[in-house]
Amino acid sequence: MENDMIPLARDDQFQFACGPDVPCFNACCRDLNQFLTPYDIYRLKSRLQLSASEFLNRYTIEHLGPQTGLPVISLKAVPEDDLRCPFVSESGCQVYEDRPSSCRTYPLARAITRSRETGDVTEHFALIREDHCYGYGQARTQTVKEWIEDQELDLFNQFNDMLMEVISMKNQYHPAPLDLRKQRMFHMALYDLDGFRQHLQKHGMPEGFAMVETEQTEMMADDVKLLAFGHAWVKWALFGKVPHG
Repeated sequence: MENDMIPLARDDQFQFACGPDVPCFNACCRDLNQFLTPYDIYRLKSRLQLSASEFLNRYTIEHLGPQTGLPVISLKAVPEDDLRCPFVSESGCQVYEDRPSSCRTYPLARAITRSRETGDVTEHFALIREDHCYGYGQARTQTVKEWIEDQELDLFNQFNDMLMEVISMKNQYHPAPLDLRKQRMFHMALYDLDGFRQHLQKHGMPEGFAMVETEQTEMMADDVKLLAFGHAWVKWALFGKVPHG
């Protein structure tokens, strides 16, 4: 039974636990192919007290997603040590409080669908059953909702949903590959928050974005608010879509 996917609702229970007492502890942090979302990058660069560009240069690689044609960021695995995560040690994750959303979500998978009529988002969950993982033999039982709360996933999911909306708009309005200029715009606004802040300071707010001066000042001083704005800015820069209100 390798990689079985078992659909679950938010109130459904599943049995799983992970920790140093589990035989496969740290094994999932090796042979790594770890993608990072914009919010993941913000959390990790802040944890390490690095600028966004320093974090990206030191710990990641970038390529274009074959399906989306958008820049994708992956953690740079340690090649001489079974392609392990650069942040894992024998005692576990060294950045645990700021670990990426995919690490937090496992053993669940989450997907969303969005109504074209109302814009409402519906969540879909599944339990990933993998033979090599011994977490399923542990006694702990919880619901999907309890797992999301315990792993502090709500804000990660909110930002990941913003990214999925950008990807959906890319597929709808610009199915062809982006030119290099638009690739750089996407990278700057969503991955390089410090560079994005400097860009706004130099060029100002795009015409049509309704924001009073106090809101702008607050946003420029708050990376989380700046990242939320970055998603709206990307929709304008790539697709000409300006938010209303």
